Amino acid sequence: MTSPVSVAIVTQDEEERLTRCLETLSFADEMVVVDSGSRDSTVRVAESFGCRVMFQPWLGYARQKQHAVDHCHNDWVLILDSDERVPEETACEIRKILRQSEHSFAGYSFSRKNFFHTRWIRHCGWWPNRVLRLVHRGQGGFSDHLVHEQWIPRGPVKSLDAVIEHYSFRNYADLIQKMQTYSTLAAREMFQEGRNAAWWDPISHGLWMAFRTYFLELGVLEGFDGFMIAMLNAQGSFMKYAKLREAVIHGRHLIDL
Repeated sequence: MTSPVSVAIVTQDEEERLTRCLETLSFADEMVVVDSGSRDSTVRVAESFGCRVMFQPWLGYARQKQHAVDHCHNDWVLILDSDERVPEETACEIRKILRQSEHSFAGYSFSRKNFFHTRWIRHCGWWPNRVLRLVHRGQGGFSDHLVHEQWIPRGPVKSLDAVIEHYSFRNYADLIQKMQTYSTLAAREMFQEGRNAAWWDPISHGLWMAFRTYFLELGVLEGFDGFMIAMLNAQGSFMKYAKLREAVIHGRHLIDL
């Protein structure tokens, strides 16, 4: 007997990418979309695919995704972002797993293919990008990290060869916008932990990130895109420590979104 699977997605203003995501989820028994107030057609798109849609004001990445998982009816949940897609080979692998009569694992992780300008980026630290996405919702929960939230399983996890495709960055503007958001959240998290930053920390961390991304992680092999990713990674690292130092000196309100 095949165990049913739910898909949990959180959204805001993602009508275009959500459509392409949902088109790959015909294998799902239930799709739950938690929307935080889209002003475009995201909700209508979700409903047209038969999703159960709920409104929830933004709680932060981890709590918002936990809210979506908590409202799924099935034990097995595939946690996706609206800019991700499940290839047919991966869908077949998921169905194969769910046909097992007994499950020895609390979750299954996938390699994630990150695309930029519709091109798969194989370097810059973007591959292999392993993510835990198929989980038993009774055997884990999301961490309380403000950024780069993770599902923490209470049991062993199996790594699969199957992939999830990630179309997060459509252009350099997307990269810059997310860099600004993530650097602010990371600075706030470090501030809450009582950390400080010397004046040289933004510079040293930024330079190290540029060197690591472009040379050690072979961003140089990705052409101009690799160079830009390295520079924007460096800028993100620089801004994270600069914002932390600013908050310590001038007040936390400067890192409130």
